[in-house]
Amino acid sequence: MHENSTMTLGDVKFDTASVLAVDSSLYSLSPAQAAFFKTQTGINDDEDLKRHILEIQAKAYKIAPYPCIHGFGFLRLNLSGFSVYEHILKLGRERPDAVLLDIGCCFGVDARKAAADGFPAKNIIASDIVNEFLQLSHELFKTTPASYPGSLLPGDVFDPEFLSIVAPSNDVSPVPAIDLSSLKSLNPLHGRISAINAIAFFHLFDEEKQLHVARALAGLLSAQPGSVICGADTGARKKGIITTDLSGVEYQMFAHSPETWSSLWDGEVFEKGTVEVKAELVEIPVYDKPYLMLMWSVTRL
Repeated sequence: MHENSTMTLGDVKFDTASVLAVDSSLYSLSPAQAAFFKTQTGINDDEDLKRHILEIQAKAYKIAPYPCIHGFGFLRLNLSGFSVYEHILKLGRERPDAVLLDIGCCFGVDARKAAADGFPAKNIIASDIVNEFLQLSHELFKTTPASYPGSLLPGDVFDPEFLSIVAPSNDVSPVPAIDLSSLKSLNPLHGRISAINAIAFFHLFDEEKQLHVARALAGLLSAQPGSVICGADTGARKKGIITTDLSGVEYQMFAHSPETWSSLWDGEVFEKGTVEVKAELVEIPVYDKPYLMLMWSVTRL
């Protein structure tokens, strides 16, 4: 990285001269996180687990200096804290061949948590544009493609060969099961996916690209009532470009308000009245500062 140069993560721009060095003092696990990672990795000693996670963090941060990697946000069990999570697990238990997609997954922690909580792992796809993150997922969880039945699928959502835009499906008839491990793209899953986790994904892109991604993901969603897309992104009281300072690093990104986000999905992406949109701004601490996040879900009626 060179002084006074800039870098983008998606469409989020920042000055590379201000990128922070990794800081192990920021490492912290809640009791729930500690229990989950100990069970998943088989590492029961706290210090051994910390060393293992710090090794993975260092490798990932060299690949892409995301704030969520620097601040250990990648360890959060985000999806399991959503009110819609139990509904997603119920889909996995009760809907034949229900598929869960974790898009922009980084290491796929939410996907692994869902599998641990009962969503059939063979019906879960974790996808990210950075293939190295998917390989690090195996390192983090001490698995191999042979030992973990979930699918890790690298790809770019803006590449139509990987994910093309089609109109949302209106066909609620059952579809035959598909071998997810054989997929090279998401396109064979148009109209087939029961639940999509898109946490911390949309805010990487500008307004036009956020609409593109919304339309692309909508085309994947099953028409069966209860099929859901959910996420959490940087939000704003009024939509537009915002500048935020995360521990001395200044980022610029586009953020929606709850009202504009709701109208985008209900009426622009989906035919008005065919989905239920829930969107609210929640203030959370990030680097000990208050930060507005837009928590949302879109459920087909």
